[in-house]
Amino acid sequence: MSDPMQSTEPKYTLGANAVPAQIRIARPTDRLDDVLEFYRDGLGLPELARFQAHADYDGVMLGLPGKNVHLEFTQHQAGSPCPAPSLDNLIVIYITDDEAYHGLIARMQRKGHTPVEPENPYWAGRSFTYSDPDGWRVVICRETGI
Repeated sequence: MSDPMQSTEPKYTLGANAVPAQIRIARPTDRLDDVLEFYRDGLGLPELARFQAHADYDGVMLGLPGKNVHLEFTQHQAGSPCPAPSLDNLIVIYITDDEAYHGLIARMQRKGHTPVEPENPYWAGRSFTYSDPDGWRVVICRETGI
């Protein structure tokens, strides 16, 4: 009998063997247009869907890539403040193709997005960190993670 602790096979189930069909990371903003310019127009994440005036909310879903994992940004008519909790709350996007990586960095700079110093020195020299319009951090890295 094999030891399950020795398995290198990733498990893609949640409790009770529930297999996630989709993951959405959602957050509010008071700067929906600016956030869209950063993530959609700067990073190039495709817009999957949008809604307006749904229970006083407007929102947009962006792919990471495709439809299985996506970001949702919402803005409430009465305001949706969402200050970043720290400089180390990150979305890390791994781009392993050198040409695509350098192209994305150049695109971000053309759009006026200047890299910021990462809070964690692990990311220095191996990636570029950007601060979105609400202060949340996005890291674009050439190396893959785990």
